[in-house]
Amino acid sequence: MSDTNRIKERINFCVKGELWEQIPKFYEELHPADIAEVINRAPASAHNKLFDLVDEEIKPDVLAELDDQTEADILEELTDEEISDIVEEMAPDDAADVLGELEDERSADILNLMEDEESEEVRELLQYGEDTAGGIMTTDFVSAPATMTAQEALEHIGSMELDEPFYNAYVVDTEGRLTGYVQLWELLKQDNRNRLIDELADKETIFVHTDTDQEEVARLTSKYDLSSLPVLDWQNKLVGRITVDDIMDVIEEEASEDIFKLAGSSDSELEDTSPLQACKARLPWLLITLGTGFISSLILKSFMTHLGVAEIVALSFFVPIIMAMGGNTGIQSSTLIIRGIALGASHSRRIFKIITHEIIAGATMGIICGTTIGLWARYVIAHDGSATIAPTYLALTVGIALFSAMAFAAVFGALVPVLLNRARIDPAVASGPFVSASNDIFALLIYYGVTLLMIGMTHLT
Repeated sequence: MSDTNRIKERINFCVKGELWEQIPKFYEELHPADIAEVINRAPASAHNKLFDLVDEEIKPDVLAELDDQTEADILEELTDEEISDIVEEMAPDDAADVLGELEDERSADILNLMEDEESEEVRELLQYGEDTAGGIMTTDFVSAPATMTAQEALEHIGSMELDEPFYNAYVVDTEGRLTGYVQLWELLKQDNRNRLIDELADKETIFVHTDTDQEEVARLTSKYDLSSLPVLDWQNKLVGRITVDDIMDVIEEEASEDIFKLAGSSDSELEDTSPLQACKARLPWLLITLGTGFISSLILKSFMTHLGVAEIVALSFFVPIIMAMGGNTGIQSSTLIIRGIALGASHSRRIFKIITHEIIAGATMGIICGTTIGLWARYVIAHDGSATIAPTYLALTVGIALFSAMAFAAVFGALVPVLLNRARIDPAVASGPFVSASNDIFALLIYYGVTLLMIGMTHLT
């Protein structure tokens, strides 16, 4: 066990024993992120007490690392003046995140209490959508006019007060428009000191606009291995940058959102643990699944009216298998397509290759599984002995039905995310309950159709 974990355990012991006076000395040995983790995991009743014990100098860093619900609990107990003092010391993007969680009226009151310069930066960030590049950027960046020399740029940078580290200085024209960037170590080279930074700048700059979706921001950062990403407004003026720590938060947030959608739920459950909130997030998909069951029961009822009792009994053995295999095949295909779209495959011909790949894979798996279940069905039905139709014929019916259901599910699971993405709907909603429920219905219809066709052929022969 590491020293950090041991210290956390001692703090937890102090919380249980209400030994509050001993906690500050343990805080001194922890990083702000670790202190935030301790507070997050503590009982809700202890959140404010634990935060009060944090040294004033690192309270902004700790607050920035807290979970949304824990942060909300603490902010509710703090006065506007206390919050103002804390957010003034935070990076502008973190301050905007904190104030964005408060009611508009209280947020406005706190902004009025802040110094004009800090409040203006935060106001600017609050005007952008929460899930856009503008909403996650910071206005804390380094820029210099293209007409400066490297020596002048270094002196300019040295006079700035920065809250976050940087590696690149952005080069702008007289209108504040981005023209490129220069790496810090290029400015530090002795041979470059008298050269214009415009000469040293890399003009192939990857950038985003303030309204760019945060998921696209994360994709670009990952694709080009960027440590930060400049953000431009609609006039192409440099207004901020997105740092790698914010990108990591976005990736975690988007992954959590997609995982919840796979399960037919919502990431709001992370912020509210009440049973009613859980029901609100999960019930819609469960009701859809229940509706699927109603449709399936009608299909099975219609099934029974066209077959003899013995055939119904024999073929009903395999209904769960047909439905399960179709649903799983569909989810596999949709998951692969959704992942491809998330990685940018929708912008190239690769998405067509992935769909073709899934169709061929679905058909191949259908042949293998169809043959296998056909052989098993032949064994089961032959030993039952009650069917009036030859066991081999019924087994062939089951095998063809499973092949057809799996092949269709592969195509359906691959196409639906693509169609939703073209309609600008998050394709993640096509996975999980949606594909599974839809394929249950289609699998039964296919089983029903193949059975009637095969049984009908026996009456013609």
